[in-house]
Amino acid sequence: MSAPILIWGAGAIGGSLGAAFIRAGHDVVMVDNVPAHVDMINQKGLRIVGPVFEDVVKTSAYLPENLTGEYDQIFLCVKALHTETATHALMPHLADNGVVVSAQNGLNEDTIARIIGVKRTIGCFVNFGADYLEPGVVTYGGRGAVVIGELNGKKTDRIVALHELMCDFESNSVLTSNIWGYLWGKLIYAALLFATALTDDSIADVLDNLVVRNLLTRLGQEIGAVADSEAVKTEPFDGFNPFAFRPHVPQNALDKSFDDMVAHNRRSTKSHSGIWRDLAVRKRKTEAEAQLGPIIKVGQKNGIATPLTSRLMAMVLEIEAGDRRLGIENLKELTKF
Repeated sequence: MSAPILIWGAGAIGGSLGAAFIRAGHDVVMVDNVPAHVDMINQKGLRIVGPVFEDVVKTSAYLPENLTGEYDQIFLCVKALHTETATHALMPHLADNGVVVSAQNGLNEDTIARIIGVKRTIGCFVNFGADYLEPGVVTYGGRGAVVIGELNGKKTDRIVALHELMCDFESNSVLTSNIWGYLWGKLIYAALLFATALTDDSIADVLDNLVVRNLLTRLGQEIGAVADSEAVKTEPFDGFNPFAFRPHVPQNALDKSFDDMVAHNRRSTKSHSGIWRDLAVRKRKTEAEAQLGPIIKVGQKNGIATPLTSRLMAMVLEIEAGDRRLGIENLKELTKF
């Protein structure tokens, strides 16, 4: 595959990836829909702050409507709720033999594949800590799992090349034949993060709260049952073991999973999730419907009840609308479902 690499969405994920690729010597072009962010990148470069590395990288950035040319490698790094719009927008810039790598949260590969075709869609899983702080500035707060794989599980030349590229960002990046297992595993973990975002407490503090662990366990088991109904073998990552969220799992296995998640999150300078940041700081729509909605739909299709997931999504939407306040009492309310 030929350079340059196109990063579509230069925020937390895209900015962190793009900066690392540039530092490794790759030619990178960035696209973002925030004019001030694009202007700052062009004028002063993209500044990465945080404990992993700090740098200012220089590259060209464009608003979607100003981009020209075709690209062999496009990393789609937008919020899940913007996937469809972004995929349609990038289509004219995707080379005939090019691929789109879904470096996002959720099951966005299905949406991308429906628009550009399965053969041009690459599955990707990321779990590192990062945030968009302000125009031209992204914090890379902590390392985490990075996994890439063909949707059909095959080991192709292009996926090997893409894995080598991802290793320029995270040396421990994984090339997998089971990308869907990682994506569904992340959905279980993501639901726990959505639950933590109902409060102002940190991710680690909520996961370490013995009072709410039973609720979080039931939530994880509910989504694990939906994954099972799709015959997906979920994969562990960063101390999170989705197998612990199965019926009749010994309590010590559950406790270890929670303790490992707490330890992983306490090592990161990103104390709160991007979901919480959207609700409490940026006051904007979250990925609740885009991430939790597909779980509910698959559950309905396969006859798996998802009352906790459904109520969790509703509560997040109420906070978005200003009809509910953040607080630990939200988790107490959720235990009733």
